Amino acid sequence: MPVLLALSEAVHTGVPKVRTGPEASDIALFVMAVIGVWIARRALRARFAQKAKARARKD
Repeated sequence: MPVLLALSEAVHTGVPKVRTGPEASDIALFVMAVIGVWIARRALRARFAQKAKARARKD
């Protein structure tokens, strides 16, 4: 238990720092979100393209 208390005190000093720009984690989160949207859109386009091909063959 004392180890957890020591870690919690070491992690946060209670003094806020001035933000001058986005942190690296903010940029990484944005990039991952963009990649996720791109993958989802690509998958949906492929799915609907297959359905369109199947409909065209029927007609």
